[in-house]
Formats: sequence, structure tokens, C-alpha cells
Amino acid sequence: MDNSIRVTGARLHNLRNVSFSLPKNKLVVLTGLSGSGKSTLAFDTLHREGQRQYLESLGMVTGFVSKPAVDSISGLSPSISVDQHLTNRSPRSTVGTVTEVFTYLRLLWSRIGTRPCPGCGKSIPPSYVNEAEADEDAEGEQTPCPHCGTLVPELVMGSFSFNKPAGACPSCTGLGEVIRPDVRRLVDGSRSLAQGAVRGWNPKLTEWNLTALRAAARHYGFTFDADRPFGELDEPQQDLLIHGVESPEFRRHFPQTDSPTSVSSGRFEGVATALLRRYTERADDPEYRERAEKQGLVKQPCGQCEGTRLRPESRAVTVRGLTIVEAARLPLTELDGWLAGLKARSAGDEWLLVEPVVADLEERVRRLVDVGVGYLSLEQSTPSLSAGETQRLRLAALLGSGLTGVLYVLDEPTIGLHPSDTARLIGVLRRLRDLGNTVLVVEHDLDVLRAADHVVDVGPGAGRDGGRIVAAGTPQEVARAEASVTGAYLSGRLPAPESRGRGDSDSAVVIRGARAHNLKDVTVRIPLNRLVTVTGPSGSGKSTLLLDILGRAARRHFHGAGDLPAEHDGIDGWEHLSKAVLIDQQPISRVPRSNAATYSDVFTPIREVFAARSEGRLTAGHFSFNVPGGRCERCEGAGVLTVQMHFLPAVEVRCPACRGRRFRPEVLSVRHEGHDIAEVLQATVDEALTVFKDVPPVATRLKRMADVGLGYLPLGQPATTLSGGEAQRLKLARELGRRTTGRALYLLDEPTTGLHAADTARLLDVLQRLVDAGHSVVTIEHNLDVVRASDWLIELGPEGGAAGGQLMVEGAPGT
Repeated sequence: MDNSIRVTGARLHNLRNVSFSLPKNKLVVLTGLSGSGKSTLAFDTLHREGQRQYLESLGMVTGFVSKPAVDSISGLSPSISVDQHLTNRSPRSTVGTVTEVFTYLRLLWSRIGTRPCPGCGKSIPPSYVNEAEADEDAEGEQTPCPHCGTLVPELVMGSFSFNKPAGACPSCTGLGEVIRPDVRRLVDGSRSLAQGAVRGWNPKLTEWNLTALRAAARHYGFTFDADRPFGELDEPQQDLLIHGVESPEFRRHFPQTDSPTSVSSGRFEGVATALLRRYTERADDPEYRERAEKQGLVKQPCGQCEGTRLRPESRAVTVRGLTIVEAARLPLTELDGWLAGLKARSAGDEWLLVEPVVADLEERVRRLVDVGVGYLSLEQSTPSLSAGETQRLRLAALLGSGLTGVLYVLDEPTIGLHPSDTARLIGVLRRLRDLGNTVLVVEHDLDVLRAADHVVDVGPGAGRDGGRIVAAGTPQEVARAEASVTGAYLSGRLPAPESRGRGDSDSAVVIRGARAHNLKDVTVRIPLNRLVTVTGPSGSGKSTLLLDILGRAARRHFHGAGDLPAEHDGIDGWEHLSKAVLIDQQPISRVPRSNAATYSDVFTPIREVFAARSEGRLTAGHFSFNVPGGRCERCEGAGVLTVQMHFLPAVEVRCPACRGRRFRPEVLSVRHEGHDIAEVLQATVDEALTVFKDVPPVATRLKRMADVGLGYLPLGQPATTLSGGEAQRLKLARELGRRTTGRALYLLDEPTTGLHAADTARLLDVLQRLVDAGHSVVTIEHNLDVVRASDWLIELGPEGGAAGGQLMVEGAPGT
């Protein structure tokens, strides 16, 4: 029996008709420069064909899973992928809900929880009802208090669910936060309404709104002065404008007066009230909600449940002195310890009732700790997780499945991991392998490469310069391969970047008394005009310090907008800076029509080049796929049509009219250097740089994208498919194109995510050039090359979660 997976003639995307074999039941790593074709091999070829063959063997229609461009693949197993695009964006999703650990906690609390009686205040013991009901929607019966007879509802699982009416806080409906207007962002206090004080108003409708405001003022017996600055208006006038006539904020001024019945008689809704109403009505439109938040809405913890999401009655129930809220806030490592000691604190009969629940809980929590997320708590929202954390949560679930004979395909599972946590993750991958599975990992981390059974280096370059197998074999064999860039780093033939030795500086930003989350009253000094790296174990407080405190404070200091910074005493040193730029890993857009070319502003000059080539027949607008004119109207410029499959997920098929090329024939007939506009969108940044090398407005933008390690990225790649690292580097490239006067502070969140060591060296060169220009760069990083190249290091620790949050080291590398 052949114990290998054999691929013959793979030629999808940039793959150059490659043929190779992979050993089965081994830990195999695919590596190479960013854009070399690793993911195409792993996900678009092996994983897709594994899925297709398995479904076909079950007699299912596989038309919606196309066969990849490959001659043959033999020896494949059913495949399961764990990639970077699986994050649940729902605000109701938490670590506890996606891992089902919180479900088991709810079962535990409903079975043996004790609570105070609302009548006499004495403790009501558990009823010990065996919840075969474990029914999410079951409603508990009313039972009398054994001390005073007051009827109280029986505890059921739904009593502790913030997604069920029985347990959710009635004020925030279980979200833990409420949306409130930020008047400073909604209205410019130095301007009058006639001068455009309300930032969200259409100027054409200002007079119509003023007419309604004046009518409302007449109804209540006062005058509304539209020519006075908003900041000088009295309180009733301000409340009328912001909250409207129906609001309690305004009605408190005229409690005896009935509200107007029509707009013409003064029924004015209020700027903030109208914005909140539209925000609620358009709950399924994330683009609009994002714009509304930027316009003047802020999220704040719910005042009634204090962010816990649950009703007061549910929050009062305890198991051995611990509420379910307190349990959900424990780091998983501490929750594991609490569960381990539960048996010793339980009576015999009680333990028999909950022993199976606790055993399942312990197993699930330990798997999470094993994959390196022991610093997380169950209450952390899923949208706040990094791509690496999300992937490791899924990896923990796979460990519990017990499947064998499966091909697991993982996409850079070490993202966001400190080197001290990588060894534990490698152990998890080996456990999956030892169950009898083939574990295929796309990875750049040298520790993972050295731990692999088999390494395949794809390259030698990116884009058209990639797509070949440069080296394959054991890590030692790849390290000896002269043609392999990866091998050169494995063997040490290519040296790691070194610090430029700038050391400390006279000017600095100082964060005083940082106490948010797990930070323990930390004061940190960040030297300016330096490359500074904040590092430490996962969950040690790096993101809280840099993003939640410094980043938010900077946004409010320089722009007067944004969420309130997390808890700290103060920040000194703003006078040394002219602006701050926060470049994080949040998606650049949730709309598939947005792509690398449109976001980076390079598509506008490209369209102008093609318009000039048309000799006056077409305008730049004809070369846009977002507006009518030159686009294919059958697919409205998308290149694909969405086909609803009823009981199956919707499927995208190539548009039959334009054959996926987005534009009308007359638009596609215009060419620049032998390329039409559709071919330019399919080209990578490096390829487009060659085509437009003589067009400075285009070449300059493309060069910045290549410099930050995005040379492999297709210009037309939808923004929704970009990884967090790619989105961050695209933001950085666009920011580098803006003219900056004075000194700027750049805050970056793991910018090397997804980069090969060679691409990391290029990115470091860009960051060093920013420092040379007089700016300050502060990064959160685990990458040891970035740590070595820094002028100043700040390390938090010593561990993650409650065991972290302390300042361990600050100073120049090597001191």
C-alpha cells in the first residue's frame, strides 16, 4: 500500500505544473515566500480535491466544488481545513459559546447552584433536578423558598444564557453594551446650525430640519436660535436638537406639555435619536452601522448588568461561592484549577449528579490550554479574537473529535503566539498526527519547520516567480538546499536582522498607572523617534496597553473621537507628536467589491491611464466595475453570479455574459502595454509594477505595496478575503503615501503576520525608514527578527491572563 499523497501536474494560479508527493500520517509543513503558491497547493488543490472526492464517494452532487487544475491526485483522505477566515463576527458570540464550555457551565450552575431568596434573603439550596431537559428554552416552574415560602423560578440552563430571555439582561438584551450618542462627534459646538454644526446633516436638508426645530420651539413656548453656536445654546435647545421632542431628556423640561403630532407642528425626532433608530433598523447592514459609529455613536458597558450580559437573578447564583459571571472571567488556566478542586468541595450525592458534566468540562478546558489559549476567558467576544486565536480554538475542537485517517490543513496556526507557547502548539500538532492523521501546515515559523517530519519549500519567489518546488525532505535536507531561501534561514546562512543601536531618546510618551484588564498598575516609557517593540507571552497585556489605552487615547487626543481609553492614570508626551496612526488587523472592508487596488487608491490612476488610451471614446468612469457605464450589467461588475441553492449554501458561478471579466467588450478592447483592465486586476502587485513602471502615479503606489511585503497580492483580490496581516500592511502602504508634517507615532499590531523571514526583512527596512524620517514606530510583535532589530524593547509578563500584566523588562536589546 502506497503511504503517500501523490500530486501530478498542479497548475492552479501560479503553480508551474508541479508534481510531488507527501508522506501520509506525518507532520508536513509547506513553506516559502509570501505569494509563492503554498496556500494554493494546500487549500485550493489538496483540501478542495479531498472534499470533492469524499462527497463524490457518498454519491452527492459535487458541481459546487470544482475540480482544481491538476492532472491527478492519489492517496487523498477526507480533508478538514482550519484557515484564517472563520471568525464569527456576531457580538453575541464568545469564547465560551463557540467552544461549548459555557454551555456545560450553565448546566452545572442550573443543577447545583445556590441563590439568595428575594423574600427573606436566606440561601435557597439546589433542587437537584436531573435536567434531562437540558432544553435551552425550558422554563422553570415556580417553587417555594424552604424558609419563607416565596415563589421563585426553578433554575434551568436558559436562566444563565445571555442569548435567551430567561437569562439575558433586559436593558442590553444580553449584549453587555449599549450604544450611546457622542455629542462632541455629532455636533461642532463652535458652529451654529446655519453654519453646518450638525456633521451628519445633508446641507440641502438643513433648512427643512431648521423649520421643524423652530416649529417645535414655538410649540413649547421658546425660540430656537439657529445662528448661535451650539455650545452657547441653553439646555432645552440642545436637548431638543440632540434627543428630540419624544425623549425623556427633553420632556423633563416641559413635563406638562403634550408632544406635537406632526412634523409641521414641531415633531422633531432629534439628531441622536434618528441615528440610533436607523442603526437599530439596519442591524444586518454592517457597512452602515460602521459609518454610524464613526459619525457619532459609541459603545459603552451596559449600566444595568455592568457588561455581564445576565439578569441580576442569574448573577446571584453561586457554585461553591463562585458566580457564573466570575467563572466566565477566569483565565482558562485558572478555571481548569477550580474545576479540578470541585470534587473535594462537593457532597457525595451532589458529586454523582455533576461528575459527568465536570469531567466533560475539564477535558474541554484542558484542550484549550494545550493549544495555547489558556490566557483567554470564556466571556471574551469572538470578534475580538485574532485569526490565530480563532484557529487554535478550532484546533482544540479537532483534538476532541477522535477522528483518524483525516487530512488536516492548517494555515499558520502560530499567528500571535509567543515563542514560549510554540512548543506546546507543536505538541498538539503531533498529537493529531499520532492519532493516525496527516497534518499539513502552511507555516513560516522556523521552530515549526524544525519540528516537522517533512518540509516542502515552494518558490523560489512570489507570483510568477514562484509556483515551483524548490526543496523537499526533512528539515535538515531542506536546510542544505542551496536554492532554498527558507533553507538559508534554517541553516543560518542568511543572518537575522540586527538593531541599529539607537537606544533611548530624550523625548518619550509615558503611560502612567495602566490597570485595564490584567495590567497591574504599569507605568511604561516609550522613547520617540525609535523602533520600539512591545513583546511578551500571549495574553500578557500587550494589546491592552498599546491598542486599548495608547491607541484610543491618541485617537481622542488628535481627533476628538473614538471609544474611551481603557483604565489608566494618564499619558504624558503628546506635545512631541503631531499625529498618531493606529494600524491594526481589523478588516479594511466587509464589502467584496472593495479590493486591494481600490483601497490603496492605485485603481484611480490606473483607470485614468486606460481612459487616456481610449482616445476620448471612454472616460475613467467606464473602467470602474462599481458604477454603470463600462461594467457588465449582467453581474453588475462582480464577475460572478450568486445562485441560491435552497437547502445548501449559495454558490457563486462565473458570469456567462462577461465570462468573469467584469467589463463590456468595448472597455476590454482598450489595452496598456498589452494588458486590458481585467488582466490588470488579475495581476499581482509585482506584475503590475512592471506594466506601469513608466506611470509615476501608479508605480509609486505599487512600490509602497511591494515594500511592505504585498508584492504577491493580486490587485483585484476582494478585501473580505485578506488576512489580518495583509489588511494591516495594506493600511500601512496607504498611510505611507500620505504627506506627513511634523512627527507621527505609528502603532502596529503584529505587522509580520503571514510573512516569510525574507519578507520580514523588507518590512523592517520600511519601518526603519520611517524612524530615519523622524517618526516613531511601536509594534506588538513575537517575531524574533523584529525583536532583534528594535531600538527599544518592552516586555510584559511573566505569563498570560491573571499571571501577566507586569512590566518585566524595558531597554535596548542585549542590555
